[in-house]
Amino acid sequence: MANQDINEIKNVFKQAKWRNLFIFGLILIVLFAFKPWVQVGAGQRGVVQNFGAVQQKVLNEGIHFKIPVAQTVILMDVKIQKAMTDAASSSSDLQDVDLSVALNYHIIPDKANLVYQRIGVQFKERIIDPAIQEVMKAVSARYTAEELITKRPAVSTEMQEALTSRLLTSNISVDAFSIISFSFSQTFTDAIEAKQTAEQNALKAKRDLDRIKVEAQQTIAAATAEAEALRLQKMNISPDLIELRKIEANLKAIEKWNGILPQVTGAGAVPFIGVGDAIKNK
Repeated sequence: MANQDINEIKNVFKQAKWRNLFIFGLILIVLFAFKPWVQVGAGQRGVVQNFGAVQQKVLNEGIHFKIPVAQTVILMDVKIQKAMTDAASSSSDLQDVDLSVALNYHIIPDKANLVYQRIGVQFKERIIDPAIQEVMKAVSARYTAEELITKRPAVSTEMQEALTSRLLTSNISVDAFSIISFSFSQTFTDAIEAKQTAEQNALKAKRDLDRIKVEAQQTIAAATAEAEALRLQKMNISPDLIELRKIEANLKAIEKWNGILPQVTGAGAVPFIGVGDAIKNK
């Protein structure tokens, strides 16, 4: 009797064990099927919905539990993203301008639920691209085509400030803005090149004129100095000075004489300067 009871007890425990394993397995299946948790990755935020209604709570990075069926979590990327946009606009002097810009932006993390609720996940196409187009056209219209080139930093800053103010109302923050390129019509480009060439030629002509003026002034100064020197020399000339110059010339001729008298006489003979005076002195 005792052995029979023991066997019955063992059978009961075996049945209970299998029943518990079945229940545990069923629970696991239900958990994986309904997945009552969500993982929010790096650079993401979780937007909680209760039966489709967006909640104020925004889930940070990590694992969070949710109520199966009743709650769903939408993952929103809040990392810095890049948008490149081309736009055709006109300058204040009615020149056609094609611009290409790059914008770095991100969703304000704590406002991810509002962005999803009001705009959805396609906020770039719905908000950012149209805002860039409008700002580029509005700012370009305040500058001439030439100013868009010469005042490029100011134009870029004005566009960034306008975009920052505009997108902030949609809970999107602007991190950086840059103008990649300006392009104009071929006619305007040719006109700019012709103007630059004319300015360069005018600058070169001015430099040449300045150089000629300086050289002329130097020539005049040199001529004036020489004339003044001649004038002073004329003022200092006297009979005694002339006689002294003759004596100096005769002495130089005697020093160069080799002692041989000229053999040629006649009308074409060269006189021997100062010989008579030298003999008298002896």
